[in-house]
Formats: sequence, structure tokens, C-alpha cells
Amino acid sequence: MIATTHRGGQIGNDSHDGPHGRSGPVLLRAAGAIAVTVVFAAPVLLLVSGSLRPPGLPPLPRPELIPDTVSLDSYRRAIELGDLTRATANSALVATLTTIGSVLVASLAGFALARLKPAHARPLLAASVVALMVPPLVLLVPRFAVFRALGLTDTLVPLIAPALLATSPLYVLAYYVAFRRVSPDLYDACRLVDLSSLATWWRVGLPLVRPFTAAVAALCFITSWTNLFDPLVYIYRRDLYTVPLTLRSLATLDPVNYPVFLAGAVLVTLPVIAAFLVVQPVLVGQRADRRGSDTTWFVR
Repeated sequence: MIATTHRGGQIGNDSHDGPHGRSGPVLLRAAGAIAVTVVFAAPVLLLVSGSLRPPGLPPLPRPELIPDTVSLDSYRRAIELGDLTRATANSALVATLTTIGSVLVASLAGFALARLKPAHARPLLAASVVALMVPPLVLLVPRFAVFRALGLTDTLVPLIAPALLATSPLYVLAYYVAFRRVSPDLYDACRLVDLSSLATWWRVGLPLVRPFTAAVAALCFITSWTNLFDPLVYIYRRDLYTVPLTLRSLATLDPVNYPVFLAGAVLVTLPVIAAFLVVQPVLVGQRADRRGSDTTWFVR
């Protein structure tokens, strides 16, 4: 299969790259997607069906897909007992600020690394990889001592502060790879028109790596939303609970109220699904654009 790029930006392929030539890979991808959907859909269906059972009934000996009596009382009790409204607001605040801060810091750091000479960037990349391999438990005691000395324990600050360091070196490395794919000629053109490094990052770099930004933002939001370990260490007051802590408290209910816990799990899963739905069009749209036109002009 040979592809040629025309000056007008169209990519011409030979006859083997038609719909029939791609039918095999398309069917294979569709089969894989169906298999993955079936594997992950079964637990979700059982989760939803269990949350629709009325609370107070004895637990069933085996799961049922459709409960005999459908009721939304478990959702009402989950919101009341767990104070899910306040917990959702706390988690939304933490996840939003963490995501924004992490994307900004990681993209700036990745852009700076990509613009360094390879000899200067390699030690920093090696340090980032080493930092990525350090277990989070190793940093627990020093971080706790710092926040306690600053009087910031039992606040939401320790949950947001890691965003000042991009939360994870993985995000910095992802942006480094993304910005390295941008042609150096674009950066040279920016210097010719007297664009500063910050303006080049904002006006040229970030628009070209939108899929990476969407992926990093979604990953950071989901990681922050589902983070149980840090709130468990730093949060003591009930009014500062995040949704993982609230779910942990609902999990201690007696077995006859287990549908209440399942209803709470369904409610706190909805923002994660919404984050995926928001990001998906960006990724799918970028893939479609690369199929339909020649976008390799800015890629090394």
C-alpha cells in the first residue's frame, strides 16, 4: 500500500486502500470493541440493577438483572445519609482546580523540555522517569509533615497542591512527546515574528496538541475524582468529605441497606462518564481529520 501526499493537502492512496481493503481491520476493531463493551457492561448493569432494589430487604442469594420491585428510595437515602450533595461539590472543586493546574503546569514543563537541546533535556527526562517510579507512599510522611507544619491539614489544600507540580511526571512526559512532534520550523517562524516563548506555547503549541490536552485533562480529572488515599489522610471533618470518603462511609451500612451503597456508587460514577463523553469528540475528531487530510506537515 503506497500513499502519496499532494500539494493541495490531499492524500491519494492506491486501490487497495478503499473500503474493501480496510474491511478486515475495521471488523477486527469492531469485534474487539464489542468484546470489551460486554466485559465492562455486565458489572455496570448489575450495579444499576442492584441500586434499584428497595432498601431494607434481605440480600439476594444471587444477583438479578431486573429487580422484582424497582424503587428509587436507595438514591434518596444515599444522598441523605452520605450528604452526597456537599461531597460532590467538594470533589468537583478539587478535581476542577487540580485538572486546570496540572494541565497548565505539565504543558509548560513539557514545552520547555521540548525546546531544550537533546543533551540538556536528557537528564531532566531521566529525572522525570525516576520520579515516576517513586511509590506515592514514600512521600506520604514528608508531605504530611509539611502540610501539618503549615496548618493545612483538614482542608482541601493538600488535595489541590500537587497540581502545582503537574500532579504526576507522566503528564509532563506526555506533553514533551506531543511538543516534540511539532515541526521546529514553526518555532523558528514564531521567533521571526517576535513571539515570546509563552505566546508560542499558548498560540501555537497548545492548539496543535489538543488531543493530548484532552486526554491528560480527562485522566487527571478521573484520578482526582476517585482519589481515596489523600482525603483519608488529610480530611477529618465531615463537611469536607469527598465522594470516595462518602462511599467508604456508605459501605459500612448493614447488608439490608446495601442498595444504598450501590446507588451512591452510581451517582458518583456519572461525572466520570461525563468526562469521557466530553473528551471523546476531541479524540475522534482529530483521528478523522488525520484520515481525511494531510496533517503531517507539523509532525517530524
